[in-house]
Amino acid sequence: MSVKNNIQPIGHVVGGSLSKNLQIRLETSTSVEDITVGTYLTISGSKARILGIVVDISIGFTDSNLESNSLNLSNPLVSKIVNETVIFGSLTVKPMVILPQIKGSAEDISPAKTITEYYAPVYFTTDEDIALVFGAEDQKHFSLGTPLDMETKVCLDLEKFVTRSNGIFGKSGTGKTFLTRLLLIGILQKNVASCLVFDMHNEYGWRGKTEKGKEVKGLKPLFPSQVVIFTLDNESLRRRGTTADWTIKIGYDEIEPDDINLLADTLKLSDIAVGYCELLKREWKKSWIKNLLDPEYQPILDELSKSLGMNAQALSSLKNRLQQIKRFDFLTEEKGNDFVSQVLNYSDRGMHIVLEFGKYQNNLTAYMLVSNILTRRLHSHYIRKSEEMENAGGTKPHPLVIVLEEAHKFLAPQISSHSIFGMIAREDRKYNITLLVIDQRPSAIDQEIMSQIGTKLSCALDNDRDIDAILSGTADSRDLRIILSRVSPKQQTLITGHSVPIPVVIKTREYGDSNSYKDLLKNNSFNPSKKETNITKKIEEDLEDLF
Repeated sequence: MSVKNNIQPIGHVVGGSLSKNLQIRLETSTSVEDITVGTYLTISGSKARILGIVVDISIGFTDSNLESNSLNLSNPLVSKIVNETVIFGSLTVKPMVILPQIKGSAEDISPAKTITEYYAPVYFTTDEDIALVFGAEDQKHFSLGTPLDMETKVCLDLEKFVTRSNGIFGKSGTGKTFLTRLLLIGILQKNVASCLVFDMHNEYGWRGKTEKGKEVKGLKPLFPSQVVIFTLDNESLRRRGTTADWTIKIGYDEIEPDDINLLADTLKLSDIAVGYCELLKREWKKSWIKNLLDPEYQPILDELSKSLGMNAQALSSLKNRLQQIKRFDFLTEEKGNDFVSQVLNYSDRGMHIVLEFGKYQNNLTAYMLVSNILTRRLHSHYIRKSEEMENAGGTKPHPLVIVLEEAHKFLAPQISSHSIFGMIAREDRKYNITLLVIDQRPSAIDQEIMSQIGTKLSCALDNDRDIDAILSGTADSRDLRIILSRVSPKQQTLITGHSVPIPVVIKTREYGDSNSYKDLLKNNSFNPSKKETNITKKIEEDLEDLF
């Protein structure tokens, strides 16, 4: 239902306050069934127009005695009379912003700090007013969808978005992957940052699937000159008829004790065993993993453990548990290929990297190990580069957004204080590197980290702890909790935070057919460098094949 042409009031203000919200009594011509929690309404006073959001819906009686008496509504005539004279719909509306008094004017929009007079008329908010609040698509604004029962676009300020770490949350099957893909396309379009996607389930690169199993295009076919594919398992890509731009090889000498510490839970390592990693690193330097796993070093290891007072059982457990990583084909005893330099090379050119995990897509140990090693080294580079450029009076490195699934595994309370991901989340783009975390269990993420999340995109959640975690420290959390608990599990998202002027529930835009692809490819501001001009013809051919 589009309401942009609605000029008749649907109700009037009959009570309430700024702190406790406004009570709206509906006209008999307006059914409560026409309104949902999260709908925007406009209250038109004589001196102010206020945009508010519906946070509750109820039914009232003109005579309170009737509530306890049964009404015979089986007779259609009686039912009509009762509904028009005895029963009325009532709304609780949270005042959000003051709209321009003259509709469509460019007057500044400000937070609501007053309310209207008694019996002020209430209208469905027009598409025009929504556009005034959220802006139009331009060089920095990108539309993720539309408000409930409306057609106008809701736009995120992506320049603001990438200045802080952000999160996408929701239970399984609520569209987190589709929403993430849309956001990545927006960042690609507006060229506000480069993205590194740790694609645990191989959903973002070449192709993905809907909840119903329908295949959809990934980022690479849509943006062939802007997206590069890294992989741990090129054979998996070949079987799917595609290929990678770079196959990652990691040397044992690149693994640090901190990387193993992050895996303590998945590998079931004791605190004592984890502590031994530091001791071995101190003795054997970069060869500590290689030597530990080498059977020929067992006599030397036995002597070392005695001299350092190590518990033999704990040391043996550490060695046995780390045998799991020895089976990873992407690990090599020799020096690995310099994949970090390749990532940085593409990032500096404004390009985007999707790292597919291939046959390791369900291996949490492999996912966490690779993500931590790469992020730790990237973060060190960004710190060094930022400080060098600051001292030289230059600009900071091109912004980088790291997309991280299963985020609670990296940001749990017991590890976030010393994890590289916890450090990045707390830095607020100090070094031009931020996170986009994706998770179905936000309550498992450190509360301090959740408070640092700039913009939260929340799909349906059915766990009270998860809802509380999303809204912790958020203004108007009581009202937003009601809204979030009512979000549909299909194609709806509550957006809160610094990249939208007010909280909004949207229906996410379509993704997966030729029309949606064409729409998403509009207004792409990426300008390939001279290094990419040699593939221009290939890009054009790919786009012709796409449609």
